[in-house]
Amino acid sequence: MTETTAVENLTFEQAFSELETIVSKLENDNLSLEESLAYYERGQALSQYCAGLLEKAELRLQEVRLSSQKTEE
Repeated sequence: MTETTAVENLTFEQAFSELETIVSKLENDNLSLEESLAYYERGQALSQYCAGLLEKAELRLQEVRLSSQKTEE
């Protein structure tokens, strides 16, 4: 694997795109065990990061819904 950006410095879109690339490499490329492990570890980190961002976005949406319901009352 080449030099990579720290996961927390990526946007959701960048992280998800990199994750898709990693999945494709793991499925289609003839990688060594070490390369596979490195890609897998990076993929896990990206997956957790994306899940966390999605969870935060969902919480923000819930807050907006609750706020708009309160103003309608």
